[in-house]
Amino acid sequence: MTDDVTGETCQWQGWREATERALYGPGGFYRRPEGPAGHFRTSVHTGPLFAGAVARLLGEVAEELGTAEVALVDVGAGRGELLTAVLAATAASTGTDLAVRAYAVERAARPAGLDPRIVWTDRLPEPRSVRGLLFANEWLDNVPVDVAEVDAAGVARYVEVRADGTERLAAPVSGADAEWLARWWPLREPGARAEIGRPRDEAWAAAVGSLAAGRAVAVDYAHVRESRPPFGTLTGFRAGREVPPVPDGSCDVTAHVAADACAAAGDGADLVTDLVTQREALHRLGVSGGRPPLSLATTDPAGYVRALASAGEAAELTARGGLGDFLWLTRRVPPATG
Repeated sequence: MTDDVTGETCQWQGWREATERALYGPGGFYRRPEGPAGHFRTSVHTGPLFAGAVARLLGEVAEELGTAEVALVDVGAGRGELLTAVLAATAASTGTDLAVRAYAVERAARPAGLDPRIVWTDRLPEPRSVRGLLFANEWLDNVPVDVAEVDAAGVARYVEVRADGTERLAAPVSGADAEWLARWWPLREPGARAEIGRPRDEAWAAAVGSLAAGRAVAVDYAHVRESRPPFGTLTGFRAGREVPPVPDGSCDVTAHVAADACAAAGDGADLVTDLVTQREALHRLGVSGGRPPLSLATTDPAGYVRALASAGEAAELTARGGLGDFLWLTRRVPPATG
């Protein structure tokens, strides 16, 4: 197909610009009425255990801050499912008087019938304005990024794409993007590809910067320098299936996160950073996939069935090769002193 065809569907764009339009533009994928849950299953949608773990994490943060009133900011909130479930889990906890101020950060419109206690906004909080927990589940993987590929001469070039998914190599990668590749994802062999994660580093640094005190947690499929995939991870999802990443608004367009680059981003040399698998993070928060004792089936059949269902949910959340392989990136921001 020639390059002189006109019209929006035949316009060449970098992947970052094309993804921005496809996901968040008018009629974009994330503005569709069914929301993300209509197309793929995340930890939030497995059942109440994940929200219960986040509620316990929120309680830990409140205890660290010495407060009974704490903020919970959900970045990339979908349709508010996690916040709704965390508020319910907090209310159901016996012996707690924790007051939660809940904020959903999401570019889609506020869904009808959402709990009125949840503040809905399309932007991150102001710098150093939040005391509490900022939680971003599968947000960074949908921050649009450009893609680079090495040509036959060994030069890393931007990849351009049309709305039908057709690609071509364009100008050499330069400036801050080239510096990012050299530091975090060096490309050497012809055909090697990478997603240039600099916009995600900046987004994460801004999210952490909104905390006056507390923790920021990003949860995503991710990789570190020692395990970068040689051809990148750009892909699409629609109706529960992985599909080619076509930036026409019909599917999600996503790529795994260079978590170590995000961890090093921003003004955080004095902040404690933690990077662990979801399996380890949830185990710390009391989520275990152990089956209940068979004897319980005799003494309390209904309790056994409930415990068995909970164990199955925990096993899904912590499974190797699945949700358990998500990485949890945590930054702790101590209260200002002096």
